[in-house]
Formats: sequence, structure tokens, C-alpha cells
Amino acid sequence: MFYCCAMQIRCIAIDDEPLSLDLLKGFLQKIPSVVLVRSFTDAISGAEFIRANPVDLLFIDINMPDVNGIDLVRSLPTRPMIVFTTAYRKFAVEGFELDAIDYLVKPFTFDRFEKAIRKAVHQFDGHDSKAGDDALFVRSEYQLLRIPLEDIEYIESVEDYIRIHRSGERPVMTLMTMKAVQSKLPPDRFKRIHRGYIVPIAKIRAVVNRKVKLDTIELPIGYSYLPDVASWLK
Repeated sequence: MFYCCAMQIRCIAIDDEPLSLDLLKGFLQKIPSVVLVRSFTDAISGAEFIRANPVDLLFIDINMPDVNGIDLVRSLPTRPMIVFTTAYRKFAVEGFELDAIDYLVKPFTFDRFEKAIRKAVHQFDGHDSKAGDDALFVRSEYQLLRIPLEDIEYIESVEDYIRIHRSGERPVMTLMTMKAVQSKLPPDRFKRIHRGYIVPIAKIRAVVNRKVKLDTIELPIGYSYLPDVASWLK
């Protein structure tokens, strides 16, 4: 299974057809990395919930009696990832103009739904970044944050989380493994020196007595990482 996220994706579904909501609920029960927080047959109530309770992903029908789904999405001050679900293909262009993740035409199969989830997981974990090697994208406090690589002082493991220390800014906490964040960083610029620390090579000022000296802190070098540190410092 591909459903592997740094943290769970929280979603809601809005559709005036109860049977469509039941189908979505059934599909989502097969996907442990996406949790359905609430579902609504009333679009206005769904929009109010989103404004008060930020979510990561919204499944929304377009042609509903109380409000058009596209107009609802346009009205949101902060938009989650969007997947439109509708029986009408004619709204597809408008949907994608709102940067929708996907556009599912009813009736859709689980395989087609699964494809939409793949796209959401991909974007949620920051892999759709257009910044290339210039920034790291992480989820923190219901936001997808862009952290310029040059601002990263070091990265610290804190149990199931990582803490990204930044120049002149407060640290960012995100639910992610060190292995996952390391895979997002350019290997020629960031190195792991300890099971609990990743550092930018350009900010190393000295290596003394199994410690790496940065501008603001000294970090230990793990015993098993000593050969690696010696090799890339040559």
C-alpha cells in the first residue's frame, strides 16, 4: 500500500446526496492515512465548519441546491486541498482553475478514488513543491509551510516529531521521521550526524572532539556516524 504520510490527512466531505457520502465513507475506511472528520449534506454548514476547524482535504460536490461547490471553495479564506465530486464534466475547467487536486465524475470507482488520494498524499507531504532544492515543505499546525533551506540551522528529532530550527524564527514542529525529512533534503547540502540531528554542511564552523560546532550550538556526532562525517569533511 502507498498510503504513507508524515501525519494523518484530516478531511471532510460535502454532498447533498446521502448515498454519495456513504460511498465516500466506505472508500475512506480502506485508507488509514486519511481520516474523515465530518460529512455534511448541507453546504453552508460544511463551509462554517471549515472556517472554524481547519482541515487538510475537502471532498465537495459542485451542483448542490443551497450553494454551488465551486462558489463555496472560492469563498473560503483558507483553502484545504480540494477534490471535486460531481456528475457533471462541464465544471472541470473551473474546478482546476481553483487548483483542485482532482475532479471525480460520478459514479467513480475505488481505483479512480485511490488515484485522487495518491495526489493528495503527494501534495500533503510536500512533494509537489515547485521550489526544487531551495525550500522544504512541511505540515505544521494545519498549514503547509515553506521553509527556505538557507534558513535551516539544524533539525532535531523529538520522539515522533522533528523540530526544525530556523535563523531568526521560532522552530517548526512537524510529525515526521528523520528518515522522511532527510529524503526531502539535498544530500550534498544536509548531513545526518547523529540519530537525533541533521545539519547543513555550509553552517558547520568546526568539528572538535566528536562535536559539530554551528553558529549557535554544539551538537554531538553519533558514534556510528563518525566515518560518514570524516568522509564528507575531507
